[in-house]
Amino acid sequence: MSDAAEGVERFVDEVEIEVSSGKGGDGCVSFRREKYVPRGGPDGGDGGKGGDVVFVIRPNLKTLVHLRRRSVYRAGNGEPGRGKQQHGKNGEELVIEVPPGTVVRDAATGEVLKDLSSLSSEEKWVFLRGGRGGRGNVHFKSPTNQAPRHAEPGRPGETRRIILELRLIADIGLVGFPNAGKSTLLSVVTNAHPRIASYPFTTRIPHLGVMYIHETELILADIPGIIEGASRGAGLGLRFLKHIARTAGLAFLIDLADEMWEGAFDILMNELRTYGQGLAEKPSIIVGTKIDLPGTEERLRALRSMHPGIPVLGISAVQRKGLRELGEAFLDLKRRAAEEGGL
Repeated sequence: MSDAAEGVERFVDEVEIEVSSGKGGDGCVSFRREKYVPRGGPDGGDGGKGGDVVFVIRPNLKTLVHLRRRSVYRAGNGEPGRGKQQHGKNGEELVIEVPPGTVVRDAATGEVLKDLSSLSSEEKWVFLRGGRGGRGNVHFKSPTNQAPRHAEPGRPGETRRIILELRLIADIGLVGFPNAGKSTLLSVVTNAHPRIASYPFTTRIPHLGVMYIHETELILADIPGIIEGASRGAGLGLRFLKHIARTAGLAFLIDLADEMWEGAFDILMNELRTYGQGLAEKPSIIVGTKIDLPGTEERLRALRSMHPGIPVLGISAVQRKGLRELGEAFLDLKRRAAEEGGL
């Protein structure tokens, strides 16, 4: 298997699983049996509570691949009560660890049950409660029934089939055709090390990197190259377009050395509009790349005149030209998104 294929396999951003909380333990029917106490009263203990299904955020996780190992996950059942009013042990809770940005959806309806992006690493979300343990016969003693011979059964747990969907969280999403220079830019201005080569679809998985501007931290996301028809499933775009949904703003990278440079922005915007979810309405800038190559300066000027309503910058990531101005533009893009109510 090639490195690129392995990368796709390792990055799992959606899984469907069945989860169940535990059944409560049954209450116990028991009577005291001690020397010189031939007719002891009821002493049956309560059953233990079934285990809950809980979700926790683990910042070190970047993918859902660890949940592909099996499709069914169950919390522990509560143990039955015992004599001498001994309480059954509670069932072990099922803890499902997920990366930041995970959304929980109902598998049948697609309804969003919980967006876990608001959860801190110290919190946990209880999705399914375990069944209550049944009461032992000690609870049913009365003046008219001194020796109750019944106890409550434990309550059953709950079962749901859900889809876990990972959506990356970033300040700026780098959007462009394959080979537009997104990975090169990310590797130059951040601590990320994406795979880089001079052929299409080098980036097979999204990459995140952190850029610092005036002590402000910006998280950049390199989204795999979009091609015309991506919103309908062509290429890799459809699989990763959803990751742009959580970015505050977008930077459209246009390869000025490519013969298709003139119509690239319109094609990219059309794909975002077709996909929907408000992607085309996000605050954005246009970044002309590879301005170190012959003829690109003239194309950059033309690009600015074609899109007067959007900030247009020119950079060369290889020669590190225009990167300071780009950083300022990213910072301004984040501010604009905050003012407009973006993430």
